[in-house]
Amino acid sequence: MTDLEKLTELFKQFPGIGERQAKRFVYFLLRKSPRYREELSDAIKTITSNIRQCPESFQYFSPKMKDQILSPIILDTSRDKGKLVVVERDSDLEAIERSGAFDGHYFVLGGSIPILEKEPNKAVRLHELLAQVSKRLQNKSLREVILAFSLTPQGEHTEDIVKQVLLALTNGSVKISVLGRGLSTGSELEYTDKMTLGNAFENRH
Repeated sequence: MTDLEKLTELFKQFPGIGERQAKRFVYFLLRKSPRYREELSDAIKTITSNIRQCPESFQYFSPKMKDQILSPIILDTSRDKGKLVVVERDSDLEAIERSGAFDGHYFVLGGSIPILEKEPNKAVRLHELLAQVSKRLQNKSLREVILAFSLTPQGEHTEDIVKQVLLALTNGSVKISVLGRGLSTGSELEYTDKMTLGNAFENRH
């Protein structure tokens, strides 16, 4: 395999990127200046050394202090710890934050559960979610868990499974809600506009 082929294969592993698009990325980089390629390479290396994952929310973040472990959202004392929204990806979290519709904490599930998946725990962070909810139940700091998944068949399948395990764990002691009207069927959460997201949170049920 040549260097060009290897780079093409690496780009093909990006979500939604096929052979043709991957090659376009490769030739785009070849046309750019050596300085640009060096900056890109340095930025990728920085992700490994400077980006951390919060052990509570599983959100990726850039720490402001060397010994910072928890994300800024978890450390923010002005946020409502009684509300926890579960999202598929960090990009969904960012979309909700931009909307200003939510002031609580987050849990990033790490994706959605494929419809034919027989072991959901291997597809997403289901065990970790249950552990986090259990911890909050013990210190009585949790009032509501909001499931904020994309309205796709896979997203709705994930919602059904997560809701089921949370209801079994909480036994009615915590409200389990889902986003309300405003989101159209088939929509991805990360691409939803601020107003629509705000309406969906306001009308959650």
